[in-house]
Amino acid sequence: MEVARIDIPDHAPHVLVVDDDRRLRDLLARFLTENGYRITTAASAAEARSKAESFVFDALVLDVMMPGESGFDYARSLRKESQIPILMLTARADAADRVTGLEIGADDYLPKPFEPRELLLRLGNILKRAVPSEIASPETPEMVRFGPFTYRFDRGELRRGDELVRITEREREILTILGSRAGDNVQREELAGNGIAANERTVDVQINRLRRKIEIDPANPIFLQTVRGVGYRLVIDR
Repeated sequence: MEVARIDIPDHAPHVLVVDDDRRLRDLLARFLTENGYRITTAASAAEARSKAESFVFDALVLDVMMPGESGFDYARSLRKESQIPILMLTARADAADRVTGLEIGADDYLPKPFEPRELLLRLGNILKRAVPSEIASPETPEMVRFGPFTYRFDRGELRRGDELVRITEREREILTILGSRAGDNVQREELAGNGIAANERTVDVQINRLRRKIEIDPANPIFLQTVRGVGYRLVIDR
């Protein structure tokens, strides 16, 4: 189902809602449309893939528990080729599930039942974080270098030499904050972001995931270092 637009401009964010519960899917589509989003819906991961062949989406609202391919599996496959912001929905509020979702690369996680206004706020937050220019300050340099890596603030792009390194939106936000601080110590609270990511445990999960992409030995990091009692710092080339 694709929800009809109600005087919504073409530049409004286009969100794909994937949930096998038709009632919830339709309610979310109507609510988000009324709040200025362009919405397309899908009842399964397979249908979502089909829709993605015809549309470019700005964010994904994805149910975890679906028949066939689960939301976790679909998010995991998406992260191999896309950095689209993902807000996961689930009836399972277990902390291990939340951590699993974040480890896969989801940007936020909302257990059912939920207040629609909370979903609206969380969706807005992950879309804002997806724009690197909104995070970097006017004084932020064009890029920083650390070892064989370069990170461009204007593009939110991490490269090892000429090779593009795929990172999630939360990893991009963390690199932007750490890189713009020119190697200074950054408190965990500053890296926590909003919503489900706003606690030390999930910040540590995201840092460890990022280390696996940039460190030879993630257990003994050279570039992304822990500052005990404070937070983290990115050791950049001067």
